[in-house]
Amino acid sequence: MPVFSKPYADFVARLRVPCGFLMVAAFAWFSRPTARSLLAGLPLSLLGLALRAWAAGHLSKNRQLATSGPYAYCRNPLYLGTLLVAAGLAVASRSAGLGVLFAAVFALVYLPVIQLEEQHLRQLFPEYVAYAARVPGLLPSLRPSPAKKPDPFRWSLYVRNQEYQAGAGFAIGVLFLLWKALR
Repeated sequence: MPVFSKPYADFVARLRVPCGFLMVAAFAWFSRPTARSLLAGLPLSLLGLALRAWAAGHLSKNRQLATSGPYAYCRNPLYLGTLLVAAGLAVASRSAGLGVLFAAVFALVYLPVIQLEEQHLRQLFPEYVAYAARVPGLLPSLRPSPAKKPDPFRWSLYVRNQEYQAGAGFAIGVLFLLWKALR
């Protein structure tokens, strides 16, 4: 993973939400979906959304280190899910420029944020160092790392982590793409 300076990572962490709004605006302006592009891209986005939901149901932020569910395969399944959603939407939008823009934003904004969050987790959970040594960061392992105490998916965590907002935003995006494809 690239090493970003702390001031830069802190700066882009504050810009993450406004960047998201700019991405939505670019998506709305530049997308040119067709039935074929929707059929090609939406399954990838749905996979990413499902991964995010699965991860949110295992994540008890700042209370317990998540090592079960998707966290047994990679340390950052929420970000991997975000990447899959964005890649699928870029394909569905039929705009290579959006794909390049999404990739650049992920590399320049999300990777530094991941670095910051991992530094925080190392301070918060002493066992994070061993966990990080055996579980890959973003690209998942084909075999899960054994969790000391596997925790089941919990809907209460999914709700507490407000992951339903990602589903709602995705639904709005899909409806927008359908509207654009049909007009």
